[in-house]
Amino acid sequence: MTDILNISCYKFVALPDAHALRDTLAERALAAELKGTILLAEEGINFFLAGPAERVHGFVDALRADPRFADLAPKESWSQDVPFRKMLVKVKREIIRMDHPAIKPALGRAPSVSPARLRQWLEQGHDDDGRPVVTLDTRNDFEVDAGAFESAIDWRIAKFTEFPGALAAHRAELQDKTVVSYCTGGIRCEKAAILMREQGLEHVYQLEGGILKYFEETDGAHYRGGCFVFDGRRVLDAGLDTVPTEQLPPSAG
Repeated sequence: MTDILNISCYKFVALPDAHALRDTLAERALAAELKGTILLAEEGINFFLAGPAERVHGFVDALRADPRFADLAPKESWSQDVPFRKMLVKVKREIIRMDHPAIKPALGRAPSVSPARLRQWLEQGHDDDGRPVVTLDTRNDFEVDAGAFESAIDWRIAKFTEFPGALAAHRAELQDKTVVSYCTGGIRCEKAAILMREQGLEHVYQLEGGILKYFEETDGAHYRGGCFVFDGRRVLDAGLDTVPTEQLPPSAG
């Protein structure tokens, strides 16, 4: 029986009160007996939570009462057990570290493409204007090894802070193509897409909601393998079910 709800969500929004918010959210999460991680920074919030559905939904509803979080749309999946050992609430310099201070998603997002639209583009081999489409994986190399889009560009980065340097080295290869950056849940590919547009690449999109939303809203076509997640489940398949350990590639086990 899969009665544990797992959610992941992020939003880039100015949070000058991040430290005070940490105490409030920690109190709420512990009172609801949830487990997972909540990261806060002046640039926004990023969280992964698990627990009984009514408690998880109650926590999100309370968050949405803050106008800054009114439009939160968590990605959901289910499991038999809670895949986290404890509840952590932290304030960090960035909710996803890029070490590129000029990138401020809260001031304006890069254009996005929905999972359904990306599936259509990959099926037909080009975007709506007939331009070749390439997918760019912005995740760490070991995550890519667990699964990726067919023919995705993979720069073998070991951590996200290496992405700006990799882009500088490979930018010319992306010119005149429609580039769709993607990641697990959308947060890394959002920063990546903004950086690429600032570097002069005109036809760049982020996959809205990342791989998890693609799995949730499509049949997973054009994706091979599973999606690495940073909790006890390790890898999810296109049905958002846990991949058995014996079926994992060595780098994802």
